[in-house]
Amino acid sequence: MALVLAFGVVLLISVSLSGVAARTVLSTALLFLLAGALIGQGGLGLVDIPSDGAFVTGLADLALFTVLFTDGQRAGLPALREGWRLSGRALGLAMPLTMVGIALPAHFLAGMDWPTAFLVGAILSPTDPVFAAAIVGRDDVPLRLRRLLNVESGLNDGLALPFVLIFLATAANQDAHLGEVAFELVAGLALGIAIPAAAVLAWRLRILTAEPRLQALGPLAIAVMLYAACHLTHANPYLAAFAAGSTIATLDHVAAERFEHFGDLLSEVTKFAALLVFGALITPERIGDLTAGDWLVAVLAILLVRPAAMLLSLLRTTLPAQQRWVAAWFGPKGFASVVYGLLVLQAGLPTGEHVFDLVAITIALSIVLHSSTDVPIAKALRVEPPDNLPPGTAPVTEPPR
Repeated sequence: MALVLAFGVVLLISVSLSGVAARTVLSTALLFLLAGALIGQGGLGLVDIPSDGAFVTGLADLALFTVLFTDGQRAGLPALREGWRLSGRALGLAMPLTMVGIALPAHFLAGMDWPTAFLVGAILSPTDPVFAAAIVGRDDVPLRLRRLLNVESGLNDGLALPFVLIFLATAANQDAHLGEVAFELVAGLALGIAIPAAAVLAWRLRILTAEPRLQALGPLAIAVMLYAACHLTHANPYLAAFAAGSTIATLDHVAAERFEHFGDLLSEVTKFAALLVFGALITPERIGDLTAGDWLVAVLAILLVRPAAMLLSLLRTTLPAQQRWVAAWFGPKGFASVVYGLLVLQAGLPTGEHVFDLVAITIALSIVLHSSTDVPIAKALRVEPPDNLPPGTAPVTEPPR
């Protein structure tokens, strides 16, 4: 119950300060991370959460699924077609470059063998712009930039998983089972399209009409069914989540609009809960075991590798230079990396603890840096947070950060 109480307290504080967070570098995501560290074994010791427990993995998995399903409904098929050139460069060029760019220092600076180094690169290659809400969550930010970051993060989580599984099997001297990996990808994409498409087409029958106040629960029901179906069939749930959201937005934009506000709140709650638990896993013992080389890998991954990879991938495009730099900077590491890092722990890899600790500190640094720089960068894009908030009221044009 200590964990539940802490979550309620920090949630209340975060909601109460969300108006301030909309104007300043204060980040509610960072508040949950720090609160988790405070109540964990590295702080007051109020909760003891094993990093390899099913609870941690399940919560991070659910949070990532929820965020991707919600983000997918902002990217219908027409939007994907319009922005595919930029998104394709980010996924087809920047992501592999990031993977290799992180693997090199992981090998030479952190002392990992090549399979383990590439495993770390694969784990840290996905991005998660939920920590950049002032950029991705605002309608007045340039559409091409928002779409680029949203589609990139929505698809690269699922695309990174096959590489994680392959390098994990290689590091453990096991067969990679490429057929199973391919099946997971194809099945995830198929379920992500088929289940929502069937539901949306059924809604077009005259006998099936939803009461307006319950319409937001339609997409939620699809998400619940899809989440269960993916885990029962071992399909890739992350590709499925984003594909499902995009399918709903394409076939029934009214349902997507009805779900949007509720979905944002749902994804915020799951995200905050996962951050609180993740913060509790970061202890002085884990941080103390990291070498100077490990810390340098984390810093390089955030400050050099991702920006350089993205800038290279966007060369000779029509995206303005300022927006290229913003896209290059906002490559935060989030829930996908948490889930994949926990997979390494559960696999019993001899260097699993080292891999997880390096991944964890990189994610923590990313959350600190990216969630506290979104508002200043939004201002640089001439997108000013609202100044006329009444006391105790959060801005209605953007989700809580």
